[in-house]
Amino acid sequence: MNNILLCGVGGQGTVLASKLIAFAAMEKGLNVRTSETIGMSQRGGCVVSHVRSGEEICSPMVPKGGADVLIAFEPCEAVRNLAFLKEGGALIVNKKAVKPVTASLTGSAYDGSEMIEYLEKNVPSLTVIDGDDICERCGSAKVLNIALLAAAAKSGQLGLTVGELESAIRKRIPERFHEMNLKAVRLAAGET
Repeated sequence: MNNILLCGVGGQGTVLASKLIAFAAMEKGLNVRTSETIGMSQRGGCVVSHVRSGEEICSPMVPKGGADVLIAFEPCEAVRNLAFLKEGGALIVNKKAVKPVTASLTGSAYDGSEMIEYLEKNVPSLTVIDGDDICERCGSAKVLNIALLAAAAKSGQLGLTVGELESAIRKRIPERFHEMNLKAVRLAAGET
């Protein structure tokens, strides 16, 4: 069984990313269960998606300490959900912070650097990507989710290859968006 947890804030593409993972796993003939916690996501709140694939799956929820891969769209969300990552699991995180509403209202400074430092000290299999750079090079902020998936595929623990991810993109994303999304895959997987 492969357990994947994705976390971020509303509007970052977390749910689409989980759907692409699920589709690619089903294309391989695996059983898949998913679940989302979206709550206040439309207002910049937390979004968590669980994806489980394998032969027999009884629950769609990844247990704490059970995630093979944690894909975090934001550093604070990575730290907040770190308890889900199993020992030896891979963490893929975007280095750009999204300032929470509470920090904005109080004037608190938050740039995510403290969270990244914490992750570097506590997660042996950590990949930090510069999502802003990849999005800028692709011409759209909407490829962040694809970049994170590509980095996760490259880690070898996603249960999908980079090629299988590219195939899912071609089949599930409208053709007019293929070029920029496939470019994001190449950049994040280090193929460009």
